Amino acid sequence: MRCSFILTILLLSVTFVSGQVLDTKNDVDRKYLEDQFYFGLTYNFATQLPPDVSQRNLSYGLQGGFIKDIPISYDRTMGIGIGLGYGINSYYTNLLASQQGTELEYTVLDSDADFKRNKIATHVVELPFQFRWRNSTPEEYKFWRIYTGVKIGYVFDGRSKYVSSTEKIVFVNNDIRDFQYGLTLNVGYNTFNIHIYYALSSLFNDGVMGQSGDLVEFKPLKVGLIFYIL
Repeated sequence: MRCSFILTILLLSVTFVSGQVLDTKNDVDRKYLEDQFYFGLTYNFATQLPPDVSQRNLSYGLQGGFIKDIPISYDRTMGIGIGLGYGINSYYTNLLASQQGTELEYTVLDSDADFKRNKIATHVVELPFQFRWRNSTPEEYKFWRIYTGVKIGYVFDGRSKYVSSTEKIVFVNNDIRDFQYGLTLNVGYNTFNIHIYYALSSLFNDGVMGQSGDLVEFKPLKVGLIFYIL
């Protein structure tokens, strides 16, 4: 009788522990997160440029930050991401910004003008919002992903810089729009992913005019690679 009782207790204990282990495994399976840190490198195209304005040199962008992954499906293949990041962008063109007292003037540099660099540089605090799909599992670290959404940026430092063989001019350009936003798309497999950002807002404030009377507004299009780390 005593042996039967002990055997029964042991069987119940094993069953309970097994159930707990299974539940724990399921809990772990349901709680994994993906792609919370990111780093990206882009080539920055300037679209909708005024007449006679063209890009020069290599316009580039760097970005990095953290995104909180929030799964919205049981198998965690779908989710949303809300993040905070930092971006550096440079736009090289032949559109010269110069200070005339308290005003800024914009002129197009001739093709034979002697200058080394002429650019606009921005430092941006970025807030990405993403809708995420991936075919990941708790055991699989290589998977396809499609992340699309919007990104809002606050430009806390925007400067114009002109460098020639005889002079160097750098100043804070207050014509640069403080708040900028655009659409994003990140597509890829495993480590390498294509990143596309298309601005819905102009780089400059509304109403900024060039010397020829044309509006000075262009919308950045950034294309490059983005890398995710768990």
